[in-house]
Amino acid sequence: MHAFPDRIPRAFGLVCAAFLGFACWAAAAAGVPPAGQPVDGIRCDQMEGAVFHIHQHLALYDRGKSVAVPSDVGRPLVGGCLYWLHTHSPDGIIHVESPVFRSFTLGQFFDIWGEPLTNSVAGPVHAKGKLTVFVDGHRYDGNPRAIELAQHTEIVIENAPPLVAPPAVDWQGQ
Repeated sequence: MHAFPDRIPRAFGLVCAAFLGFACWAAAAAGVPPAGQPVDGIRCDQMEGAVFHIHQHLALYDRGKSVAVPSDVGRPLVGGCLYWLHTHSPDGIIHVESPVFRSFTLGQFFDIWGEPLTNSVAGPVHAKGKLTVFVDGHRYDGNPRAIELAQHTEIVIENAPPLVAPPAVDWQGQ
């Protein structure tokens, strides 16, 4: 029997290993949130929330090269549910689809993703010093975890140089 990390409930680990094998256990051990368990007070529900529905764009760059935000962040393989903060495709669009009206932060999105977010690390992007962060085209020097996910917020996080201007997002229909 596998030894699962203490923060992963044993029942999740056993179901995960039984149906999906080692890859699922490895994801749990790496810090990926357990399927369906609340993360930062954000539930994983069977349907998308209809009370509060907005979108943001997150672009990550490492030394001028684009780093994709993966599809299906917040849509666990096990659990058949959808976190209120999630992605559908690898285009960097974050979907906030919540059953309650409240504010959400970029730190909560990264926690659901199971990736770290600090002044020097943004998921797969790691800087020796401080990352360069822009919010709606303006330099942001605060804690990136505190960035509010408001309607059509554009967030760019870069390990620079060079600094890269991300392509404009077409918000038609979103």
